[in-house]
Amino acid sequence: MEDALTGEDLTVDGLTGDWRIVQRKRGHRHSTDDLLTGWYAAETVRDAQRILDLGAGLGSVGLLALARSPNASLTSVEAQAVSHALLVRNVALNGLEARVRTFHGDLREVRFPGETFDLVTGSPPYWDVKDGVVPADSQKAHARFELRGTVHDYCLAAREALAPGGRFVFVFPTAQRARAERCIADAGLAIVRSRDVIPRATLAPLFSLFACRRAEDDTHLEPVREPDYLVRHEDGTPTAEHTAARATFGLVTRRREDSVAPPSAPPSASSP
Repeated sequence: MEDALTGEDLTVDGLTGDWRIVQRKRGHRHSTDDLLTGWYAAETVRDAQRILDLGAGLGSVGLLALARSPNASLTSVEAQAVSHALLVRNVALNGLEARVRTFHGDLREVRFPGETFDLVTGSPPYWDVKDGVVPADSQKAHARFELRGTVHDYCLAAREALAPGGRFVFVFPTAQRARAERCIADAGLAIVRSRDVIPRATLAPLFSLFACRRAEDDTHLEPVREPDYLVRHEDGTPTAEHTAARATFGLVTRRREDSVAPPSAPPSASSP
């Protein structure tokens, strides 16, 4: 459909069995890393009460976590103008204004004095600007490249917002796992568990999911490196685990329904 205000082509797609998401047809779009970050967050903190989504983009990760937490409220922070406008639109589309508040601001600056959250989620941009060609499209550029904050900034913001015993769940390229682990430790966090995701059998892991705690909490817990998560078999059919993960959101998995955008190399300006 064409947006009456901007003239852009937009699509309305399924986010869960009940909720929809509006996104630009040729912009940054919801994909498997978002889906699995929301799933991992909901599996890590069952029935969260207060959720904070950092760098929320279109809202997909935070809304997925909210969908699995019927008693929760969600606070979403997004600085990029186009993405924030779509975030607000997606909250309204699903009738979630009473449960979701949105902030148009930089996660390095937005703070919530006197408030803490038992679940914080994030999907940091994957690439330093020196590692590739920054897309001309502002939404794609900010979603993919570190134009406004790094994974370290996400960890610092999450650390400040976490309640005692809370968890910070985020996604980052497996190729940069060591960097993510350093940033987690430098921010005063510790890994509770993590998992690498393989998009298809015979391929290397593309991105990793991390669940972190405040370093001073639950110090008896040892970090667990969980078995790799395989999305699809070699013939392209979804695995039983991926089908089950989607089913927790009321989604039916078809042969090629998911989009897995490879973060193993920086995208060029012409990347979809």
